[in-house]
Amino acid sequence: MTTTMSIPMSSPDLTDAEIAAVTQVLHTPILSIGPQIKAFEQALAARVGVAQAVGVNSGTSGLHLCVIAAGVSDGDLVLTPSFSFIASANCILYERGVPVFVDVEPTTGNIDPNLVAEAAADLARGGASARRWLPPALREHAQSKGRLKALLPVHAFGQPADMDPILAVARDHGLAVIEDACEAIGSTYKGRAAGAIGDAAVFAFYPNKQMTTGEGGMIVTNRADWADLFRSLRNQGRDVFDAWLNHTRLGYNYRLDELSAALGLVQVQRLDALLAKRAQVARWYNERLADLELLERPFIAPHTTAMSWFVYVVRIKAPASRDQVMRQLAEAGVPSRPYFTPIHLQPFYQSRFGYRRGDLPVTEHLGDVSLALPFSGVMSEEQVDYVCAQLRRCL
Repeated sequence: MTTTMSIPMSSPDLTDAEIAAVTQVLHTPILSIGPQIKAFEQALAARVGVAQAVGVNSGTSGLHLCVIAAGVSDGDLVLTPSFSFIASANCILYERGVPVFVDVEPTTGNIDPNLVAEAAADLARGGASARRWLPPALREHAQSKGRLKALLPVHAFGQPADMDPILAVARDHGLAVIEDACEAIGSTYKGRAAGAIGDAAVFAFYPNKQMTTGEGGMIVTNRADWADLFRSLRNQGRDVFDAWLNHTRLGYNYRLDELSAALGLVQVQRLDALLAKRAQVARWYNERLADLELLERPFIAPHTTAMSWFVYVVRIKAPASRDQVMRQLAEAGVPSRPYFTPIHLQPFYQSRFGYRRGDLPVTEHLGDVSLALPFSGVMSEEQVDYVCAQLRRCL
């Protein structure tokens, strides 16, 4: 008889300190727009090493506001990867822009900076060179499209994209750089904190993230003009000097409430410990999976001077089948996920933009072979042992 162990895909790391902080807020009359959000913003800005932080109700909301600040409008283009969570492309569509997908590095899964440079140069040149980068459904009407406005690299799985060549492209073409750091709080690129490199960046705090506020996110930036705009946009377009029912611009209800901010303030104070616990779980996995020939462990690039472990994603090699491994793991009580399903192959993007298999070969290959294993900072060594034993059996 086979003994199975119940293992969650992910779990938040919460203590009595978080419970006490949230309870304390409930003993006050201020549940929104109060001292907790200000303290949380200040603490996170200090942690990342930026001048400004603006709390919002999700990472998606934060990315949307960054796209607005970058001036993206009807038909404007933004270079971004398809190997990502769908929000990093959807936020461009919210402003009627066009995500222009660039393939990724086969090692890290992050956007390929050489292709970013090539795409930006071709789009600036126009004509047939530009058309080949556009979504298939738009290539016949390229002349009616807007211009390239921004670069939106994603720090996938907690590892920073190769930012220096991306910044060089931005300088050469006058582009804004928005870091999708939703999965990368605490990581560093050549000693620089992820989130402190571009014009603005966004962190997300969903319960499976390295730190959590339940739902919520944070925009960070050194641009005071952008920070002022973010604070207005998140609060229904009210400006600094507007009365409560006066609204200077079109805005949104993207505020982060005081309960979530109180939770986040404790979590950011515990961030070093949270990251260290996740790194330990990753080490356990690395040690136990080192000799499996049909499995490739996560690759850490030389420019990643600190890895922030969001998920632990392996790649299943042929002739083994990732999907078959998932089914066998599930039978043993081990959850797993394909990570990521490429955005350009999602039904909506295929229908609207005409994408099909073959458009982004590296992204598609990674989408076919990548497998996220159960992972969190509260996993025990016994649980990791069980997952690895079942994975070994499957392979």
